[in-house]
Amino acid sequence: MGENGGMTYPLVEEAAKKAAVAWVSVGGPAYAVWCLPLEGRLHVVVGPGEQELPGLAEAERATVTLRGDHGGAVVTYPATVERVEPGGERWDAVAVTMAGKRLNAPGTAEALAERWGRECVLVALTPAGEPEPRGDASGSAEPRPTPAANATRKPFRLHRVRRR
Repeated sequence: MGENGGMTYPLVEEAAKKAAVAWVSVGGPAYAVWCLPLEGRLHVVVGPGEQELPGLAEAERATVTLRGDHGGAVVTYPATVERVEPGGERWDAVAVTMAGKRLNAPGTAEALAERWGRECVLVALTPAGEPEPRGDASGSAEPRPTPAANATRKPFRLHRVRRR
C-alpha cells in the first residue's frame, strides 16, 4: 500500500517520478500535457492561458500514458481524477510548486497560482488499476485529420527529362 492509501505499482511509480509530460485521455484521443509528479499523483492544470484537455475538469476517470528514458511509451494506467480546490493546504503546496516549474510563466509563482485559482482547474491523477506495460507501438493511434496535410502533386521540373 502506498502512502496515499492506494495500491502501488513500481513501473508507474518509476515512470511518474521522471514525468514532465504525460499523455492523458478522457474517453477520446490522448493529449500531451505537462504535469508535476507529487505524492504518488500527477498534477495537471487546464484552462484559459494554459493547456487544453477537453473533459478533464469534469471527469472522474482518465487514462494516463507515460514515456521512458528513450521517448517511447512505457506504461498506460487508469487513474481517478480529483480536483484540487483553491485555498486549502494542498492547493498551496501543489499550485505554488507547480507554478514555479511552469516554463515561460509571466510574474511570480504565487501570482500565477492565484490566477490558476480564479481561471483554471488543477487536478490530481491517482493510479487506480492495473497498469499495462508498453514496450512496442501496439497502442499507437492513427494520425488525426488536419487541414495542414500536404496535397500530393507531380514534382515540378524546370527542364525536360529525356528517357532512353
